[in-house]
Amino acid sequence: MRWAVATLIGLCLCNPATAREEFLFPAPGGEVERLTIEASADLAAMEPLIRDFQQVEPNITIHYADSLTNEVFAAAMEACTSNTSFADIVISSSVDHIARLTNDGCAQRHDSALTPRVPAWANWRDEAFGFSFEPAVIVYNTELVPPDDIPLTRNALVELLRTKPEIYDGKIGTYDITRSGIGYLFAFFDAQQSSVFGRLLEGFGRAQAVLEPTTGGILDRVESGELLIGYNMLGSYAYGRLRAGAPIGIVLPHDFTIVLSRAALIPTHAENRAVAGRFLDYLLGERGQAVAASSSFFFGFDRPPPQGVIAADEAGGATFYRPIVLSPALLITLDQSKRTRFLAEWNDAMARGEEN
Repeated sequence: MRWAVATLIGLCLCNPATAREEFLFPAPGGEVERLTIEASADLAAMEPLIRDFQQVEPNITIHYADSLTNEVFAAAMEACTSNTSFADIVISSSVDHIARLTNDGCAQRHDSALTPRVPAWANWRDEAFGFSFEPAVIVYNTELVPPDDIPLTRNALVELLRTKPEIYDGKIGTYDITRSGIGYLFAFFDAQQSSVFGRLLEGFGRAQAVLEPTTGGILDRVESGELLIGYNMLGSYAYGRLRAGAPIGIVLPHDFTIVLSRAALIPTHAENRAVAGRFLDYLLGERGQAVAASSSFFFGFDRPPPQGVIAADEAGGATFYRPIVLSPALLITLDQSKRTRFLAEWNDAMARGEEN
């Protein structure tokens, strides 16, 4: 029997057109404790972890809510500044948001036997922890994109858009970085790491790229054939579609592949601190990591890419991975003047494409 009951509730924190989904997982052994999780993580990725945790802790009912990254951040920050309870655990793929919340004193310290094992790049002050390994990938429709057109690098994608506009204009999608926190983070990191980012941005504008606030929105369109290629998509979500039989191919960009570790923290005013700590330890521990690798996020530093993914190093140990480090350096992405300039460049490129 399916226990999760979904309810759509409109939020107006960032954009009135977006929605918040809530899911209830009743305690299979009868409720003794309750855990509230506010997250930006698709239910398909988190449900296997939640259900397995309830096998270990059968007396915990879990209330899970999924929103856009910007919405989770805004709500968590508001709760922090107003000294009110928001959630017991906050999870987000926008690790710059997690860094800001931690930096501003909105997270509790969590010490356990597991926390020293977390890699330094995924642990900030024992308050925020990365628990997944998620590459930013290029996806394509395997039925409609010929093998010679599969872009293995950013430069190859730029050239594809330049030389075949009759095929790919209006057929490429990426994040709307004005609405998506993770999309903004990926684009900002791209600009720092890639010498071709300016050309790529121009190519998106010229090709009238379709913009969506979520990976799922782009994947839906690639799967249906409405789009042919998606850029900077979360590899975990893309691989979930591929494994379910969707006509989606996945490329780990061979020039370099950005990797983030989805992060979690316990808010300062969490009502159920003890159970939140146990869930966080589950995510960081061997059992949670095994479930994540097999059923939720699929990729990892210490294992080869999943079968069917095009990678430069099929044996694993990929030197082209560039992780986004959970550290104070992430706060630069939220600097208002830099953000304003970066979004202005993005919007100008997209507007030029609409004028062509």
